[in-house]
Amino acid sequence: MPNTATLQREAAVNVYRNVEQGLKETGAEACGLMFIHCAGQVQPEQQVRTHLEQAGYTSFQVWQDSHTQTIAVLLPGLTLDEVHYEGLRIKHELQERAPGADPQITLASFPPGERPSKATIQHMAESSKLVDSSEIHIYTLEHTADDPERILIVDNDPTVREFLQLRLKMQGYETYEAVDGLAALDLIEKVTPDLVLTELNLYGIDGLPFIHHIQKLEMEQPPKIVVLTEQRVEQTISQCFSSGVDDYMTKPFSPVELDARIRRCLH
Repeated sequence: MPNTATLQREAAVNVYRNVEQGLKETGAEACGLMFIHCAGQVQPEQQVRTHLEQAGYTSFQVWQDSHTQTIAVLLPGLTLDEVHYEGLRIKHELQERAPGADPQITLASFPPGERPSKATIQHMAESSKLVDSSEIHIYTLEHTADDPERILIVDNDPTVREFLQLRLKMQGYETYEAVDGLAALDLIEKVTPDLVLTELNLYGIDGLPFIHHIQKLEMEQPPKIVVLTEQRVEQTISQCFSSGVDDYMTKPFSPVELDARIRRCLH
């Protein structure tokens, strides 16, 4: 007999399959998709249904994913601006009617004839859990022929690496990860990242020696370096900037602020 975790995973897969099928059935029209994640055990599925009914929508669909604790909302015919507007209204209503829900929302609108894969739908659902509740995340697919910018995450904490990887993928970056300085140096030569996001406390080579090794690699375009560390010593911060580090953030950190600083370094 399958255990609870297995049943939850199967339920989640069914939700993604239902969303994928619902998107296909909308035919040749734009279609909005929204994932809503709420804090704790709050699952305001009925409030979302009621809101959409009162707003006059007749063809929407709502599913609850108990595995990721998110609600999937399909809104046929809605452009991105319209989906974003409804996301703001739903967020406001949940904050009013479900105190403590702290809704986190990821949304997108797919143009006529363009539909996401089940893997993309699953990624959208997972990304809603990482969104800062003060913002609504607009999920976009890469449509250009240009390669996405590459970021190497270097940290010996697997939880930090996983969070950063998901967060950066949400922003459209191609991500790689390394647990220590030696593995990172090997990866930098192989994948030539545009930016290295690194902790200073690493096994083997760490801190300033690690940064110096990066800068000595024979590369046409050295990567930008952003330090994300628990070290708060003023002298260390000063030495990092003197050594060519592009930015320095301390843990704990604001994900929104990190997004902004990475964009600033790369652009």
